[in-house]
Amino acid sequence: MKPGALDAIREECAPSQPGLAEQGPFLRFPSAAPQAGPELPPGDGAPAPEEEPAGPQKPAEAAASSKETPAPSGSPGPRGPGFAPPLLFFNKQKAIDLLYWRDIKQTGIVFGSFLLLLFSLTQFSVVSVVAYLALAVLSATISFRIYKSVLQAVQKTDEGHPFKAYLELEITLSQEQIQKYTDCLQFYVNNTLKELRRLFLVQDLVDSLKFAVLMWLLTYVGALFNGLTLLLMAVVSMFTLPVVYVKHQAQVDQYLGLVRTHINAIVAKIQAKIPGAKRHAE
Repeated sequence: MKPGALDAIREECAPSQPGLAEQGPFLRFPSAAPQAGPELPPGDGAPAPEEEPAGPQKPAEAAASSKETPAPSGSPGPRGPGFAPPLLFFNKQKAIDLLYWRDIKQTGIVFGSFLLLLFSLTQFSVVSVVAYLALAVLSATISFRIYKSVLQAVQKTDEGHPFKAYLELEITLSQEQIQKYTDCLQFYVNNTLKELRRLFLVQDLVDSLKFAVLMWLLTYVGALFNGLTLLLMAVVSMFTLPVVYVKHQAQVDQYLGLVRTHINAIVAKIQAKIPGAKRHAE
């Protein structure tokens, strides 16, 4: 019985071994699954490249922010020299543009203002003209201020002061600018005094005679015109002669050449009648 029982046990165990053999690969598959696991890093690496651009984006954003932060500090740079507006009238190029009527509207306003001021001075005293001008300006600004305030109250808006831009405008002169114009004024005053001393003390006889003739002609001019009339004529000439010269430059140069020739001939005759005058002056 025992040998038969052993055979039966062997027969029962025989089919179970193939099942175990079949389970072997199945049991190995989970072990192979970890081998497929290395394929996940590429999958994990796919998001990694997505995070890599995020890495460069941060420096780019930092660079952009760094570029934006200096912008506010750099923007006031050009506005820093707020003292430029009061110096516009001292600008040589701006004066040339006004005299040559390159901006007709601006030149017309300046020219008309000068004419109105000079005509007013011919009719009234300086004190009256200054007082009337101040009253006119105050009337215009106060009326406009009240109008804007009423308009803001009706529309329920808060636009602020109508002259806020002008109130915040920097109109002060720096110490360097004051020193610059003081030195320039001192230079011209000193040169004028030296030239007058040279003319009145007859350092050069010919130049002193020219100056005497000029003063003699001015006596006739003063008898015909007063100072305001001469100033008015000078202003009109300043705003008209440059334009006329540009339009008729060839003809004007021709006539000026003839006048210069006659003047040189007269000066040569004077120097011939007074021989050695210039040498004696030296």
